[in-house]
Amino acid sequence: MIRRYDAWTDNERETTMTRILHGTRLSGHVHRVQLFLHLLDLPYEFADSPADVRNSSAFRALNPLGQIPVLQDGDVVQADSTAILVYLAKRYAPGSAWLPEDPVGAARVQRWLSQAAGEIMFGPAAARVSARFYDTGVPAPLSQALAARVLGLMEGELAARDWLVGTAPTIADIACYSYIAHAPEGGIALEPYARVRAWIARVEALPGFVPMPAE
Repeated sequence: MIRRYDAWTDNERETTMTRILHGTRLSGHVHRVQLFLHLLDLPYEFADSPADVRNSSAFRALNPLGQIPVLQDGDVVQADSTAILVYLAKRYAPGSAWLPEDPVGAARVQRWLSQAAGEIMFGPAAARVSARFYDTGVPAPLSQALAARVLGLMEGELAARDWLVGTAPTIADIACYSYIAHAPEGGIALEPYARVRAWIARVEALPGFVPMPAE
């Protein structure tokens, strides 16, 4: 069951399961974390946190910026989707392929996390939000140009491998997937990018995969 976080009692906040994901179901930022939690087979409670909830004092105590997602994991409170991915990989999958330990692998993952917060955020993500929810303030020609640039980059990188970094999926793939897979909702066509579409299919075939709902 999904309930707004401001509908929880103080007792529920204190006694519910120790892992709570605060967000909204249609947020690609939130879906990154939700997807990774499922891939790691980590149980959690979902606390619905629309805009008015994020302005509440209870939520601002978790994240003064009022942004989603926020993950409560026991005594740990972590905001920012890519930071949460790093935290989960380090805490629950140390030494795994999700976040390489070697300097080159770690740097290559960080490169894509930066893309997720840059070209993907202001390209396909902004186009989707403007088309479906509200005006982001990012001009459509700019979001289209940034989307084309990052999709072209991905298409080229995926010519040499199945995943964005190395031979196995990493949090780079998780960070980039949600907004790339849903780019058509913002009027960005994926038909020219055969390798990107094949990569999307590989992510969706991972054990434990959960989609971001369309509505």
